[in-house]
Amino acid sequence: MKKTFALLVLTTALTAPALALAKPVTFSVDLKRYGGDGAYLALYLTDPSGAYAGSLWVAGRKSKYYKHLEGWYRATSGNKREIDGITGASVGQGRSLEITLDLRDALFDAGYVLQIDASVEDKRDSPREIMLPLTAENSGIAVPGGRYINSARFDY
Repeated sequence: MKKTFALLVLTTALTAPALALAKPVTFSVDLKRYGGDGAYLALYLTDPSGAYAGSLWVAGRKSKYYKHLEGWYRATSGNKREIDGITGASVGQGRSLEITLDLRDALFDAGYVLQIDASVEDKRDSPREIMLPLTAENSGIAVPGGRYINSARFDY
């Protein structure tokens, strides 16, 4: 019992500071009525130099279509380990995707950019349809998309 309690105290001491450095962020993507199948979306971050920093979410379960999410696919080389546990169903036209993730505070106001690639079966791909800097100023502001996305925003 004492060993279990000591282990619990130690692991809490190590993880609690890490949790304090993160905040829940809700990402919302509203799709247009484009007349087609569900959209595949890749939400990912680039660092201040424009290099890939990590995947946040991939909407669409059939991996054979991931190559059409061009910017994200090029950055990850299609590595499925990049998206383990962060995938969901494709998003139908006129529908919305809303996800909430814990992101480190250090990503905000530090030059990181949310990028969203979109693709629809039998239609043109739309890489980098959204490019939205992660800044406090941009929180809650819906930005217009292009071919498939009506608007996207993040809130924290």
